[in-house]
Amino acid sequence: MKAHAVIKDHVNLTPVMRSTALNSIAGKTLYFKCECFQKSGAFKFRGASNAVFSLDEAQAAKGVVTHSSGNHAAALALAAKIRGIPAYVVVPNSAPKCKVDNVKRYGGHVIFSEATMKSRQETANKVLTETGAILVPSSNDARIISGQGTLSLEFLDQAPELDTLIVPISGGGLISGVVVGAKSRNPAIRVLGAEPKGADDAAQSKAYGRLITLSHTNTIADGLRASMGDITWPIVRDLVDDIITVEDTEIIEAMRYCYEIFKVVIEPSAAIGLAAVLSNNFRKNPLWNCSQNIGIVLSGGNVDLGVLWESYGLQGHNLFGDN
Repeated sequence: MKAHAVIKDHVNLTPVMRSTALNSIAGKTLYFKCECFQKSGAFKFRGASNAVFSLDEAQAAKGVVTHSSGNHAAALALAAKIRGIPAYVVVPNSAPKCKVDNVKRYGGHVIFSEATMKSRQETANKVLTETGAILVPSSNDARIISGQGTLSLEFLDQAPELDTLIVPISGGGLISGVVVGAKSRNPAIRVLGAEPKGADDAAQSKAYGRLITLSHTNTIADGLRASMGDITWPIVRDLVDDIITVEDTEIIEAMRYCYEIFKVVIEPSAAIGLAAVLSNNFRKNPLWNCSQNIGIVLSGGNVDLGVLWESYGLQGHNLFGDN
């Protein structure tokens, strides 16, 4: 895959981890691809790096622009910083503070918009006009999809016995890259999407055979509220085997398992693969019985810990005492 050659010197080869306790709970053998340990804290750095390092010098000199509520924003800012070019990032004013801080930490120029997609797009178009920068969408882009696909090639190298992959789905960039990469390596492998019931446009699209977008979403998984586009939807339609939907309560329970048993900090969007494996929806699915060695993508670890500290009344306190 060309994208692997482009990004291999820039991305982390993230580990695959296992847990006998979680295997016992699931009744399956689970393998976790820990993209929470990727640069910028999420798999998004793969696609962003492929987009940035694929630009020629004239294009790169003008910088890159995107609109994103979270991990893509930080990933693009970091990739641009490594290449030494500007990144202009339009961020909705509802985005988690930790993700906005990541963009700033990596040197991205943050431009706030209203939380609506219309406002985000209009603000990004204004920045494009003013700067001449190159637009890098978060998912519906061939460069992004190819970059994300490197994850599946690594995963199958690390765990060739996998017969099923479960991948979060939102805009579809990750699962599109994963399914193309995985089925090019092993045509028999099953690839399932995992999606919140409060943002189930992919499940509805698969069920009705046409692209459906939602006017409103409601889920704790802030990274899974986007919609598929004209590039990602046909890939999902034709190659992804099924979509498993789960409730937010199941996502929270999966996060708890990862914290308490696996000792890995992940964001809600990253917990959805484990939530899907443990769900009744998956147990009722015909693919349950033939899925034994299951790969789960822990897609990111950018949790807004400020919310956690505040919920325990710890804001402003020294947890480790005075020295």
